[in-house]
Amino acid sequence: MEAAVDRIMLTYDLLLNRTAAASAEAREKVTDYVNTLFEAGEKDIHRLTVCGLTYLRQLDGSTDPVKAGFTGL
Repeated sequence: MEAAVDRIMLTYDLLLNRTAAASAEAREKVTDYVNTLFEAGEKDIHRLTVCGLTYLRQLDGSTDPVKAGFTGL
């Protein structure tokens, strides 16, 4: 599980330029989320990584087209 969290944070830090405090907060949240998935029975590191990245992108709003800057015009 820790390997999945490390992969998630490495990839996520490449996508966004954030402060160390924001990165630590994101790591804490995604660790809790991945732990929940792991306890529910998900053991595939690749799937945990994708789910964790999706979770962080939902938290920061980058999956919302309006927040991402797409206005449709």
